[in-house]
Amino acid sequence: MFRKNKMEKLLLKNLEQLNRTLTKNNILEIAELLGNKKQLLLRNLLSGMAKGIGIGIGFTILTAVLLIILQKIVMLNIPVIGDYIADIIKIVESK
Repeated sequence: MFRKNKMEKLLLKNLEQLNRTLTKNNILEIAELLGNKKQLLLRNLLSGMAKGIGIGIGFTILTAVLLIILQKIVMLNIPVIGDYIADIIKIVESK
């Protein structure tokens, strides 16, 4: 029983020390980044470019899949919906 309590206390102490160390390192890293304006600007610029390219590619793929689905619906020859979707497809393909 005594040994178990001692081990638990030691484990808790080590966990607290690890937590403090990780917190200190994170704060130091953020402080270094904020202190170096060029590095902060470069990191934000690259991050923004990557997000923009990802959004563009994702939207293109999503639109292509949607157009393929709409074309399949048009081929089913549903009178009202087919004409409406055919007009939409003509508008999109003309631009």
